Amino acid sequence: MLKEFKEFIMTGNVIDLAVAVLLAGAMGLVVSGFVSDVMMPIVGHFSGGLDFADMKVVLDEAVVAADGSVTKPENAILYGKWINAIINLVIVGFVLFIIVKAYNKTKTPPAPVEEAPKGPTAEELLVEIRDALKK
Repeated sequence: MLKEFKEFIMTGNVIDLAVAVLLAGAMGLVVSGFVSDVMMPIVGHFSGGLDFADMKVVLDEAVVAADGSVTKPENAILYGKWINAIINLVIVGFVLFIIVKAYNKTKTPPAPVEEAPKGPTAEELLVEIRDALKK
């Protein structure tokens, strides 16, 4: 039983899947860093210095005590982080599209299978038998 389990685990498809999951996690971190550290500052520069991560709609202001400590934090909808996540998703989708497209170009199409020559039909065989019996 254990031997069959080891053989199942070590098949190529399971290892390929594990590698793909690890690479996807690493790719997500790289793309997330690229979006937040490279793309968003560029977008912010062209949008007048606006940082999308700081964009929010404040529902309840923070309550600050007399000594400056926050007694109740603000309640806000952070839609700027959501915009960053959408940009991140678009970039990951585009990169995966390019990778899959390149991979599909490297695959060779299967060789066409030649059909076996067709034999005589049942009617043709019956005609031959009839002709042979007439002789």
